[in-house]
Amino acid sequence: MQKFNIHTVQKGESLKSISQLYSIDANALKLFHNNHCDVKDMILIELTTQKELFLPRTVVTDKSRLVKFGRGNSLIFQPENSFIRYGTTITIENDDHKNELKYETSVRWLKKEKQLHFFEIDRTSNLYLNEEEVNEIADLLAYKTSKVLYPLQISVDEKGKFNDIENLSVFKERWPAVKEEVYKEFDGETVDTYCEKIEKVINEPDAMNLYLKNDYFIRTLFFGAYQSFGQDYETEITESFPVVDNPVEPKYKIRLEVDPLKGETGLVNIEGEGKLNDERNIYDFINKAPFSMIIEDSPVMNNEGNFRLVYYLNGQNLLIKSMYLECDIQLEKKKKISVVIAALTE
Repeated sequence: MQKFNIHTVQKGESLKSISQLYSIDANALKLFHNNHCDVKDMILIELTTQKELFLPRTVVTDKSRLVKFGRGNSLIFQPENSFIRYGTTITIENDDHKNELKYETSVRWLKKEKQLHFFEIDRTSNLYLNEEEVNEIADLLAYKTSKVLYPLQISVDEKGKFNDIENLSVFKERWPAVKEEVYKEFDGETVDTYCEKIEKVINEPDAMNLYLKNDYFIRTLFFGAYQSFGQDYETEITESFPVVDNPVEPKYKIRLEVDPLKGETGLVNIEGEGKLNDERNIYDFINKAPFSMIIEDSPVMNNEGNFRLVYYLNGQNLLIKSMYLECDIQLEKKKKISVVIAALTE
């Protein structure tokens, strides 16, 4: 991410005139430039042969391009009264095997209560698998029975991070109508078996909660980008993601960085990169172990996994316009999840 701005020196300009143009102290400008330029371009007292000056990223003539931060250069999550439709593409790769899911979803803010924001999530399109509308019976059953989940209500904390599912009890009430619809369209042992599995999950709140926490759309959109970035516009966080089916998700140490200057299109850019940071080894994850099977005072952390995030936020309300999340882990074969989310225009 760019660390500075560049001013092209015009004929007749001086260090003083340029500093006045940007409302910055001349000595501060000289110090910053000298810390970033080649030795031959350093300013001693006044400009000589310099053709470009390096400026701090926040030093601009158009102040409307500056991102509005809270205390500690924090991004403030303010989703009140928002309603956004998103298109989502989820790519799941296991070594050389790859599947791509596409669908559209609406996200409606409901209320704020006890430092939590409540949202209603709803599927607003058919499901597409590898660019084709699903037509295999297993895929169709998965899509049809998923209607029992929507609309889904979730809670999100003040950092924009998913907290919990809030309407688990309503799924039992919806199921009879959804089941009736499924049996009007399908019949046979496959349907019976599938519906029995769904009923078992619905009737076990812990299993249902775990199932929904593995929703890649929810976990990506509400990953928690609204952090305090400090004076360097950077922060380090440790977060988990459901890249593998495990009650205790793999943890990643991630460095997040925000550009304090909006882009040419008025969007705020956040980028993050990280590595797996978990005591468990490959076989712990394969065996779904919630903790390392080897107890050590100073464990060697498993870093055989990568994490990448890119956000573009609306420059006015700081809500997500588009984002990309990529997460992988090395098992016997590499597993990788990629999620692309983009706001849809009407």
